[in-house]
Formats: sequence, structure tokens, C-alpha cells
Amino acid sequence: MCQMNVVLKNNGGQENIMENVTHLEVTGEGVRVSTFFEDPKLVKSARVKSIDFLGGTVTLDNKASDHD
Repeated sequence: MCQMNVVLKNNGGQENIMENVTHLEVTGEGVRVSTFFEDPKLVKSARVKSIDFLGGTVTLDNKASDHD
């Protein structure tokens, strides 16, 4: 089983959103992440920037950011 860590890049730094994520859903409001034992968390106005399968990390950023 593959579980991922989800981080949010903002203002040159990054914030750890959730560890051991088992489900990620992109919605109209942002990105919803959940684990087996925690309530789902919605990261509003976020988009998936990158996924590092070997490192086990999903990186999110703000939809409003204009750098790709």
C-alpha cells in the first residue's frame, strides 16, 4: 500500500498538510485529503503541483499563483 505526505508550497516555504494520506480528491473548492483514522481535510484554493512517487510526496500550491 502506498501512502503519501501532502505539503503546500506558499511564499517560498512549505507547510505539511497531512501525512499517510490514503485518498486525494480534486474538487471545485480545492483539494480534499484523508487518511484511515483522521477526518478529511480540504485545502481551499489549492491545486496539485507535483507528485513524487519515489519520495512519497504530493506538493500542492495556490490556484491563484501565477508561476508554474
